[in-house]
Amino acid sequence: MHQMSDTSALVAPRQAAEPRTRSWMLSPYSLPVHMLRIAGSCALPLIMWFSLGRVVRWGLLLLAATISHGSWYQARLIATVFLFTLVVMTSLATTVGMLHVIRGALMETQARRAAGEGREGIFGALNRTALLFAGIYMTWGFVLQDVRDFMDIDLFRQPDVIFTDAFSGQDSKVMEGLTNLDLTISLVGMVLAYVLKTVFGRKHEASEGRFSGIVATFGELAFVFYGINVVATAVDTRSGWVGSRTALVALKEWVTDAEANVPGFAAFWGFMGDAWPYVVEALILPLAWLTVGVLVYGAYVDDTETTIRGTRLETVAARMEQTHTLTRRVAARLTAGWTERWIPLINAFRLTVRGGAPLFGLFALCYVGLQVGSDYLGRAGRYLLAGDRPYFWFVTDVPVEFVTDLVTTTLTMCLIAATFDLAATRSRLGR
Repeated sequence: MHQMSDTSALVAPRQAAEPRTRSWMLSPYSLPVHMLRIAGSCALPLIMWFSLGRVVRWGLLLLAATISHGSWYQARLIATVFLFTLVVMTSLATTVGMLHVIRGALMETQARRAAGEGREGIFGALNRTALLFAGIYMTWGFVLQDVRDFMDIDLFRQPDVIFTDAFSGQDSKVMEGLTNLDLTISLVGMVLAYVLKTVFGRKHEASEGRFSGIVATFGELAFVFYGINVVATAVDTRSGWVGSRTALVALKEWVTDAEANVPGFAAFWGFMGDAWPYVVEALILPLAWLTVGVLVYGAYVDDTETTIRGTRLETVAARMEQTHTLTRRVAARLTAGWTERWIPLINAFRLTVRGGAPLFGLFALCYVGLQVGSDYLGRAGRYLLAGDRPYFWFVTDVPVEFVTDLVTTTLTMCLIAATFDLAATRSRLGR
């Protein structure tokens, strides 16, 4: 009995001290500390995932660039587009993997596991999030970095070919492996990819098939990349037609008249044009990455009903459900692009705001700080490794870029996880 009383006396202070630590960690302003704590506890698996993903990605890019030149050119381009699709899939898998391995360090995950939830495997998370993740990845331009890397590696394989062929009057086809596919072949590829993404997309919606979401994502990406060649051909043949259409001419005339006659319109329009890129970089892109994290950790951000729940739009949606079937289909078609682009971001924003409005502001600030710090880290590495030998930067740029991307990507994933953790935990405790 005496031992039991001593034990209870020792346990009591621990229970009393726990709320103080928890309340401090739940403050929105603890986000940087929370990010560093996650980075320190999960550094090794994050480095392994990033390194493996980067090696596979660059191997696929090199293979795609290599086979995009030679005999049987169109057949080679089919394989090039196929490999480039795998490159993007590798980027998606790497991001999902990095976010997934650190979920055990999150307070929200620990609470879910204590309640018997939140034990989803990596393939389940990838299959569940891949399709919408790919939509965000393509819609907000993250794929452009993959395109630039393909073009760079194709150029630097044989840096002199593009110049020697130009002087001899030949087309080297350097950096054109993604856009030179024949129109007919591109159309056939688009049809096959559309069938693939439609069939497996429906299976994914019905929760059938362990990898249906991954296969549907591959079909979605292949459909886009084969479609690039169709669009490129259409732009070349119809650019004059588009520029002469009545609606486009009327819009240009309206903007010109407004700039001339409406006081302050020209300044406002110029300010919006200058400010919009910064809005995208500082607010929309962080929110898009946060949406990816929310997807991986299991929150539902792809549902329109979740977005409008508790608002006046919920009544409008209820009335829309009572209209004719054809009306609902037309409305769904008209709003499809908007919902795919904005609904996930709006839901992620609502989740973050429920965790405290300062949380999202601090998240965006930290995200921008990491991007700025990444630029300075890269400059510092190039300065320290600079030499007086010509073209020595060909050698030093590779490790500098790798280390810079490793640090930036790892801390960004930890920042996303920490933001989701604080937002979800504060929202759960608030309810």
